[in-house]
Amino acid sequence: MAAERGGCSLEAVPLPPEVRESLAELELELSEGDITQKGYEKKRAKLLARYIPLIQGVDPSLQAENRIPGSSQATAAVSKQQKSRSTNSRDERFRSDVHTEAVQAALAKYKERKMPMPSKRRSVLVHSSVETYTPPDTSSASEDEGSLRRQGRITSTPFQSHSNVEPWLNRVIQGSSTSSSASSTSSHPGGKPAAASNTATASAAATVLADLMAHAQLGVPVNSRVSSKIQQLLNTLKRPKRPPLKEFFVDDFEELLEVQQPDPNQPKPEGGQMTVLKGEPLGVVTNWPPSLLAALQRWGTTQPKAPCLTALDTTGKAIYTLTYGKLWSRSLKLAYTLLNKLASKNEPLLKPGDRVALVFPNSDPVMFMVAFYGCLLAELIPVPIEVPLTRKDAGSQQIGFLLGSCGVTLALTTDVCQKGLPKAQTGEVVTFKGWPRLVWFVIDGKHLAKPAKDWHPQVQSASTDIAYIEYKTSKEGTTMGITVSHASLLAHCHALTQACGYAEAETLTNVLDFKRDAGLWHGVLTSVMNRMHVVSIPYALMKVNPLSWIQKVCSYKARVAVVKSRDMHWSLLAQRDQRDVNLSSLRMLIVADGANPWSISSCDAFLNVFQSRGLRPEVICPCASSSEALTVAIRRPPDLGGPPPGKAVLSMNCLSYSVIRVDTEEKLSVLTVQDVGQVMPGADVCVVKVDGTPYLCKTDEVGEICVNSGTTGSAYYGLLGITKNVFETNPVTAAGAPVSDQPFTRTGLLGFIGPDNLVFVVGKLDGLMVVNMRKHNADDVVATALAVEPMKFVYRGR
Repeated sequence: MAAERGGCSLEAVPLPPEVRESLAELELELSEGDITQKGYEKKRAKLLARYIPLIQGVDPSLQAENRIPGSSQATAAVSKQQKSRSTNSRDERFRSDVHTEAVQAALAKYKERKMPMPSKRRSVLVHSSVETYTPPDTSSASEDEGSLRRQGRITSTPFQSHSNVEPWLNRVIQGSSTSSSASSTSSHPGGKPAAASNTATASAAATVLADLMAHAQLGVPVNSRVSSKIQQLLNTLKRPKRPPLKEFFVDDFEELLEVQQPDPNQPKPEGGQMTVLKGEPLGVVTNWPPSLLAALQRWGTTQPKAPCLTALDTTGKAIYTLTYGKLWSRSLKLAYTLLNKLASKNEPLLKPGDRVALVFPNSDPVMFMVAFYGCLLAELIPVPIEVPLTRKDAGSQQIGFLLGSCGVTLALTTDVCQKGLPKAQTGEVVTFKGWPRLVWFVIDGKHLAKPAKDWHPQVQSASTDIAYIEYKTSKEGTTMGITVSHASLLAHCHALTQACGYAEAETLTNVLDFKRDAGLWHGVLTSVMNRMHVVSIPYALMKVNPLSWIQKVCSYKARVAVVKSRDMHWSLLAQRDQRDVNLSSLRMLIVADGANPWSISSCDAFLNVFQSRGLRPEVICPCASSSEALTVAIRRPPDLGGPPPGKAVLSMNCLSYSVIRVDTEEKLSVLTVQDVGQVMPGADVCVVKVDGTPYLCKTDEVGEICVNSGTTGSAYYGLLGITKNVFETNPVTAAGAPVSDQPFTRTGLLGFIGPDNLVFVVGKLDGLMVVNMRKHNADDVVATALAVEPMKFVYRGR
């Protein structure tokens, strides 16, 4: 049959049996798409090369006499088949009338014997247990039928009776196949819906079985080698359509999840159990104000012309200087207006203890400061937030959740800021997605009322009532409000004043966001407590002129500067343009993100460049802080009693097992970190294990730093569950005994206590990643990138 493509019949030529079988297999491979037409012709020509003269010499009239024995109808069918070959249709050339009549005869014979018909996925020769199985959702049998018919004609081993077919078919049905239903689906891309596909599969199977029986009874040869598609089709009849119900409740990952055994050779901590580290006592100041508002009242009435805050524009020019007298008077006006001039349905809109949102841009520290102290004087709780950019800003949606949970109904802002907010058709500020409905109040001077002569605010001593709420965004993207009491606010200002040696009338340059974290603590709160002058550097100015903060340190002779390592890095890129820089006036350069592992590279590079311009090495003071515990530790200059700075080169491999091992800088697998100084005055600090019960760590073990102090936050507003876990932790010894009768606050900082009682931080709990029982930190990725010559690879804004 293979030679019929060339226009002559191989039946007329005495080919050896092995050649005929090879030709048959070659024809089958071509029909199933296993080889290309070109490959088929090449292999066929190679097989027939030695027999080509015989084939060419055969009389074409002999072809009709050498067909497969059969009736005269079969001979007529062959002639019709030869005429149809020119159409190149591989399906039509294997069809014949004798085949159709044979199939019909076989079906009729079995119908007379009253055997089950091959319908509804039931087979004549398949065991009755097959009835309980269903085929896959998509399949087609047209190719398989043609494939089996082709095998019936090209084989050299005929089956002569039905008894010979049944054993072979049973073997096929019982045999295993590695093919899957997915293979069937992919080989027939035009899949039909499940119901139609099941019917088509059953019909195809019935036709195939009937076809086998017809060929066997008529004496048509059938190949003992069954195509893979026929085996696949028969096996799908045994495969269930869907798994049993109970299998839906079996976890697919049970086999993959194995209990990981710790490495017996992994490093283990060998030091003794650490003890609670106590900070220096909080000093007693004879003239210390009883509260922050009392300090504001003192300076506002006794030193009204003393500068409090200087604001700069985007060109670096001072646009306004707020004095302590103006801060006091304008805060009084705002407090009186909020309590007496805002009403809803003849009732005051606000009452003491209500929460108020402060919405001010980073370029307007003056109005923010007035709003903050105005709320404190009115006994309202300020909640500083960021200015929403758009109505559906993803970040502001989380802020809206915070405002809703805090019950905020009023937002304070400026006239300029309000004009920039999205407006509804009515002209009012839109309700941002996820936000509660707010009343927006502009606090510019023309909107404030003069207090009555008989009205005076209640300036009381610091209490445990909430002073303000500072927001924090977790690694999952949720925003939580951390409450800080008046007592904690006063204690924190006291501790910062003692640790940093703040004095009256000092000038401080603040590059940080004044609404939260260190920018708020140093630039808005502690500065007022000590009647300091703050020069606020807007972020927009830093992007235009990275050296602006250094220039203001020089022009104002600032004694203290509060920056981040990014600000130091940016100034390094622009320092070549500025040659008349002198930093000799600085006594403290507070690096607010000194706990980050990458800050050491910025500090070292900044010192190398600016040491020749008056910067002393002991001036650089990294600190560690968190939203929950506020300031945890800060390095102090030697004149304030601080020990020499420390630096640790640690093995990254050991750190991944929370073990501290000193290594050498020559190796690439090390992490170099700097100390963040000593713990805050009046604080007790310990390091506990991250997971499970808060056991004290060993001296050479990394854990979470916990603080017991009167300077920390109090709670997550409205979230009692996680408040207890974070703000009310009780560390215990290895024997299970509590280390103190006072609860500790978890800082979220991972580190250890080093020599000279210096605190070292190697990462944050939010950035912790556990891979194969080893701990890594997201900060290490940044530290590694910056360690590779940051001047060449890390650019501003990246």
